[in-house]
Amino acid sequence: MKKDLELLEYLEGFISENRKQRFLDILENRTKHFTVAVEDVYQMHNTSAVMRSCEVFGIQELNVIEQKNSKTIDKQIALGAEKWVDINEYSNNKTCIDVLRKKGYQIIATTPHNESCFLHEYDITKPTALFFGTEKEGLSEDVMNNADGYLKIPMVGFTESLNISVSAAIIIQDLTNRLRNSNIDWKLTDDEIIEKRLDWTRKTIKNIDFVESRFNNEPK
Repeated sequence: MKKDLELLEYLEGFISENRKQRFLDILENRTKHFTVAVEDVYQMHNTSAVMRSCEVFGIQELNVIEQKNSKTIDKQIALGAEKWVDINEYSNNKTCIDVLRKKGYQIIATTPHNESCFLHEYDITKPTALFFGTEKEGLSEDVMNNADGYLKIPMVGFTESLNISVSAAIIIQDLTNRLRNSNIDWKLTDDEIIEKRLDWTRKTIKNIDFVESRFNNEPK
């Protein structure tokens, strides 16, 4: 960690004070208390839109399960969010669920077709991984059967479901807003903040490999 701090101090000399402060301000509102997982979303621009919602509302990690539809993030839709949100990729949902559980998350499936908890009634105190499924089929049976609970958005119209990107935006905004107005310890740790400052600073500097080589070759 000491070496990371020294490197961070060195690299921050290559960015503006405004940029440094902007990173600190944004990281003050970042959280890993909630994380999001999307499963086999056929239209990749929807995954990109979910990532954008994660970034806008302060969720640091997005988990992407691609068992069937091997595609890449649509950077035009993401509008740069892929630089600021951590993307964890999985080849199957079992591995994703196992990893998230080991990190301490409960698995919550979002679905309108279940005796789910309504969004406004959801208990935000526990670290939660929110799973979103395909536009046509919803979440797989594996995820539904292994979920610790279910969550849905109250609806009063004829339509029974929303596009995944819309559904994710509504849920993420509601839960993160409630989180920030709570007494829950939801913020990133000091070490996590340093890690992201270093990561984001690296992504900001042109010719970063050359700049880091100079740091590594300077006498300490």
